[in-house]
Amino acid sequence: MGTTTTGAPPGTALTWSLRGRGPGDLPVVADPAVPDGPAEGAGRGVRVCVVDSGVERDHPLVGPLAGSWVVVKDEATGEAEVLPTTTGDTCGHGTACAGIIRRTAPECEITSVRVLGERFSGTGDVLLAGLRWAVDQGFDLINLSLSTTRTRFAHHLHELADRAYFARTVLVASAHNTPVESFPWRFASVLSVGSHQEDDPVHLYNPSPPVEFFAPGQNVTVPWLGGATIRTTGNSFATPYITGLSARLLSASPRMTPFQLKSALYLSAANVTLAPRHHLPAGEASDDSEN
Repeated sequence: MGTTTTGAPPGTALTWSLRGRGPGDLPVVADPAVPDGPAEGAGRGVRVCVVDSGVERDHPLVGPLAGSWVVVKDEATGEAEVLPTTTGDTCGHGTACAGIIRRTAPECEITSVRVLGERFSGTGDVLLAGLRWAVDQGFDLINLSLSTTRTRFAHHLHELADRAYFARTVLVASAHNTPVESFPWRFASVLSVGSHQEDDPVHLYNPSPPVEFFAPGQNVTVPWLGGATIRTTGNSFATPYITGLSARLLSASPRMTPFQLKSALYLSAANVTLAPRHHLPAGEASDDSEN
């Protein structure tokens, strides 16, 4: 297949192969090396969307929201629409996630999209509509502390996850709490998260995917309805911790791509150490397979 062109400047159009261009036609300005930890930024300038059960308005551990929306499904036509809302949170789950993001990246901007009802009820169609809206809005990060086991939604979720990735919207998705197939956390284009039981507020890289990172999510204190807090456990509450860390990294390095963000999280994980490089004379190679 030949190269497709759209008349855009070199380096900005999507190409399926590189023909008639050289390195000088594809300039990339990289940010400086990522710091040892993500504490350089506090989330300022980073837009985060929490797709969940809503967020309680003015909870003291969450603060003001940039916006609050809800997915409404027309019973007659089956069409789903995303509308502004003042209804807050239906069950506490979204408030907990937003609060973890806020305490991890206190200066980020948080928007809520409610796709769950009371008792954590929801449908795949409503989830797709809310997630699609969030991707279309161009948020920097989308926190999705939920998943679906319905395989009929997997293809559509995969398409959305890929579209977000190439648009530089990072989808941070919670792994299921039980070892079952669910989506979208299984997709390589998202940042997948499970929980660890360490007391230290650190994240870990998982060398045995599909879950990529572990974060605090077991017996953690989170905001809840009525301005209260509870202690709870679940991958749902590890996910916003990684979203918050991501917001801090993006605040410090705004041009970072999703690929670079995953690399930065990997390099700053508490269980990752950098091995010294062995410098060899030109033309020589080494076999590190037994090291």
